[in-house]
Amino acid sequence: MEPEHTLDSTARGGAGLKLLLTSMLGIGAFFVPFDLAGRSTILVDHLAGALMGQRPLAVGLILALIAYGAARPFFDGRWRGRLIDRLLTLFKLLGLALALLYVTGTGPAWLMTPDRLPFLFDKLALSVGLIVPLGAMLLTFLLGFGLLEFIGVLMQPVMRPLWRTPGHSAIDAVASFVGSYSVGLLITDRVFAAGKYSVREATIIATGFSTVSAAFMIIVAKTLGLMEHWNFYFWSTLVITFLITAILARVPPISRLDDEGEAEAPLPDGVNRWQMALATGLVQTRGADPIGRQLLDNLRDGIRMAAAVVPTILSVGLLGLLLAKYTPLFDVIGWLLWPLTWLLQLGEPLETARALAAGLAEMFLPAILLKEADLLTRYVAAVVSVSTVLFFSASIPCILATRIPIGVGQLLVIWLQRTLLGILLAALAGRLGLALGWIG
Repeated sequence: MEPEHTLDSTARGGAGLKLLLTSMLGIGAFFVPFDLAGRSTILVDHLAGALMGQRPLAVGLILALIAYGAARPFFDGRWRGRLIDRLLTLFKLLGLALALLYVTGTGPAWLMTPDRLPFLFDKLALSVGLIVPLGAMLLTFLLGFGLLEFIGVLMQPVMRPLWRTPGHSAIDAVASFVGSYSVGLLITDRVFAAGKYSVREATIIATGFSTVSAAFMIIVAKTLGLMEHWNFYFWSTLVITFLITAILARVPPISRLDDEGEAEAPLPDGVNRWQMALATGLVQTRGADPIGRQLLDNLRDGIRMAAAVVPTILSVGLLGLLLAKYTPLFDVIGWLLWPLTWLLQLGEPLETARALAAGLAEMFLPAILLKEADLLTRYVAAVVSVSTVLFFSASIPCILATRIPIGVGQLLVIWLQRTLLGILLAALAGRLGLALGWIG
């Protein structure tokens, strides 16, 4: 069927107006920040914030979500699966116990210090547990009515050569930076399950694009005293994160993953890219399921992912924080980073390496540990915290909760690769910024 004919027939059926309105809703919900009650953020975050403002309701919902997540492996039999599935089941049960200790106020004093269980529950579990289901419902407008296919055709010449991913993965990349890694991973999981990503493509996206949101970057910048250099920090971090992703898409372990997936159709003769993008989007719009069914299906997906992730945020996150404080584990990992921090003269090299290694447990730890360092070291810590993407308190459990077949060992190798490249590129960018007066 020729695209022109497709465009005419679908437009006559009202698909054009449906594509326009649903696209505006989806883009507005995820990519357009606005001021409300003194906060400037996107609609999904505003809705989650409004729920968090009703604390008894929000806590009750999160507890129900954690309980469902802890019980689900026993109903679906997953607890009898791989070793990682058994371990995650144990961590989910531990997460439920920790949540009950925190909510009832019966936890021991060492557990209830502000930087431990209260931080994990209030700053991470509540946020992720509310944003993921709400975001999943609103993703209906972003993914279900043709915008994904439209963007995919338009972005094909950019995404495929640079990052070896389909054009529609551009939505994942933007959603992660504007929204959050949980939203980005929700999109990735949904699209992968639909067969539109190969295992390699889904892994590139999950480990390379699904980083923390711009809103959380503000917290990092404030902690490290970088807000007066916000624009340089934000845009350089964006460039460095995606540059690392482009490099790692071409080296093992990612380059060796299965790349069998849905091929992107070439442009027919005599048709420009805009025509093909519009025709492809409109065909999807016309054949879309009813909105109610899509909202319900996406809500179920969101609840499933949130229930899998939130209890492990509490248990794995706490374990990481305790290991960072009371064991030499991250000191040992820091020795892997030390040659680079020494070569680049970043503060006290070993201490800087240890702090950056702690980011594997929780991305915010380097900011806490290096907040008194010199400007260049603080800038590097701020960039690396974001550009590594992977950390055990949230993003790694999120990835393991998706249907992407990637293991913990592979994720650890990718984390090390991203961290080393992040240190190198951030140090070079920071020195350039200091030389040109963009920071300092």
